[in-house]
Amino acid sequence: MQIFIKHCLIKRNVVRAIKIGLVVGTILAVINHYDMIVSGKFDLRRWVQIVVTYLVPFSVSLWNSAMTGRSHHLRSKKKGC
Repeated sequence: MQIFIKHCLIKRNVVRAIKIGLVVGTILAVINHYDMIVSGKFDLRRWVQIVVTYLVPFSVSLWNSAMTGRSHHLRSKKKGC
């Protein structure tokens, strides 16, 4: 678990996840909430949905980076033994 968290906190991984979250989140927000964006009628429920729309690709990207880093770390540790 410590190796996973270590890779979650690497700046390169966080920056990549933010970029992916912004791009994919924007595309999904426009697709899913186009009617609200066009009408300009924003309510709290929709704002929460939009925030989650951005958090999901961010989280998936960071998870993937951390798992990949963890896997490489464990593989290199295994080869070193």
